[in-house]
Amino acid sequence: MKNIFSKIAAIAATSAAFSVVAAANNPANAIELNFNWQGDAGYSAIGSFSYDETTAPTIISESGSGATNFLESLNVSFLDPSNNPLGTYNTVTGGVSQSDFFAFNFDTSTQTLFGPLNVGGGTGVIGEYFFSGTVGDSLRLRQDVDQQGTSITLDQNSGSIQVSKVPEPASMLGLLAFAALGVGSSLKKKQASC
Repeated sequence: MKNIFSKIAAIAATSAAFSVVAAANNPANAIELNFNWQGDAGYSAIGSFSYDETTAPTIISESGSGATNFLESLNVSFLDPSNNPLGTYNTVTGGVSQSDFFAFNFDTSTQTLFGPLNVGGGTGVIGEYFFSGTVGDSLRLRQDVDQQGTSITLDQNSGSIQVSKVPEPASMLGLLAFAALGVGSSLKKKQASC
C-alpha cells in the first residue's frame, strides 16, 4: 500500500512539472473572463468572453456585426428567478459578432466592463433575450416580442455587473498535484507510525 501512494505522488509531481514546462514553452495568449449580472426581480445573466492579451489594447471597444477587433469569443446565458435557463447565445464566435446591436467595452487593466453593453440575441428572432444598457447606470434584460424591434423589459438593475478571471488550466493542475503530494505525504507518515 505504501508503494502505491508513493507512485501516485510521483506521477502527480511529474504531471505538474510537465504542465509547468509546457505552459512556459507555449504561453497561452487568450485570456478568458467570466461575468455575471443579477437583476432586481431575480433574473440573472452569466457568461464569458476571451481576447488575446498579447495584442489587446488597454480599452477594448466592439460594436455591430462582423469581424471584431480584439474579442475572440463572448457567450451569455439568461436565467429566470428560479434559475431555469431562458436562452444561451454565442454573441461572438471565432472573432465574429452575430448581432447588429452588439456593444461591448472593457478595460483590460482594471478588468472591468464600462459604458454601453448589448449582448445576447440580436438577430431579430421573436422571443430572443438580450442584455442592454450602460454599465454603472442601468442594465436591462429584455425579450424581443416582434420583428419590428419591439421588446419588453423583464428585469433591470443599477448597472452593476461583475467580471472575474478564469484560472488557467496549468495553474489548476499544479494545485492539484501539490494537493496530491500532501495527501501522499500524510498517508506515508501515517503508515510509518503504524
